[in-house]
Amino acid sequence: MRLALFLASLMVAGAAHATDAVQNADRLMQKYQGDVPGAALLVLKDGKPLLRTGYGLANLEQHVKVTPDTDFRLASVSKQFTAAAILLLAEDGKLRLDDSIRHWLPSLPATTDKVTLRQLLSHTGGLIDYEDLIPPGQTAQLNDQDVLRMLSATPRSYFAPGSAYRYSNTGYVLLGLVVEKASGKTLQEFLRQRIFAPLHMDHTLLYVHDDKTVPDRAYGYSWTKGRWLRTDQSLTSATRGDGGIYSSIDDLAKWDAALYDDRLLGDASRKAAFSPHVKVTGEPYVASYGYGWRITGDTLWHSGESIGFRNVIVRWPKQHLTVILLSNRNDPEPYRTVLKIAQPFLGS
Repeated sequence: MRLALFLASLMVAGAAHATDAVQNADRLMQKYQGDVPGAALLVLKDGKPLLRTGYGLANLEQHVKVTPDTDFRLASVSKQFTAAAILLLAEDGKLRLDDSIRHWLPSLPATTDKVTLRQLLSHTGGLIDYEDLIPPGQTAQLNDQDVLRMLSATPRSYFAPGSAYRYSNTGYVLLGLVVEKASGKTLQEFLRQRIFAPLHMDHTLLYVHDDKTVPDRAYGYSWTKGRWLRTDQSLTSATRGDGGIYSSIDDLAKWDAALYDDRLLGDASRKAAFSPHVKVTGEPYVASYGYGWRITGDTLWHSGESIGFRNVIVRWPKQHLTVILLSNRNDPEPYRTVLKIAQPFLGS
């Protein structure tokens, strides 16, 4: 099935080249194959799926296989959707990117007066990582209001706003709360109404515990003491704006298509999201950061890691090539694998 679809789409490139590219991908995906936590892989060229498949299992206990419809927890790949929500509200005139975060969340300390939404989008706000504020002995999952309360009681920061870069889940949790304040809707409902439904991303949702069942759900696993253990949730898995979306490779293909035109975001908003706003320090592979996107050379990309999940989307907009790898396991890290999978397709 994979080979037939790929060959039909790439006949002009030659059957030998197509076969080599598929075999290269299968070879690189060997760790995900068999009765182990797996992955879904998608290669898009000019909007067409050249390689679209699943490997391994979405649920070890029930022996459910991964398919292109399987929904994975996106973790930080979710940030590009939170950023898009903020940009949509800016287009609506409901907020300005230079608004102070404290304008929208007044319980925050006075030290955040000069922290803007724009800075939170690019991880230059300097806010304390909420993960470092979790009380010892905490057993209940944190939600967004817990994060807001902890930050409201913390009048210190890492650096003056706008003066440096530090990747911040805190900032994107707070941006999600701003979406709710500015729109008058819950974050999950805003995302559904303004992004997922218009793009017909019917398998995508912002997960809220006990609110809605994830369709075709992949559960996360970690290799522990010589075996795979289910590690699907952690203390920080219930926060939303920084990493709470579940989606499939088929739905992410629709998202990718919308990033090339104005069906969702206007030209100015897309340019803002994809432009380098700050030089990244302390992270491998990354040169700069936009709004919810890392920028390295000709690529726009983002990884997503949470307990039991490792994901990445890498886009080469000039070549209209995108590779997406979603996995429900703690290892391996997929970014370099995707770059190797993409190599035969670049320039084709």
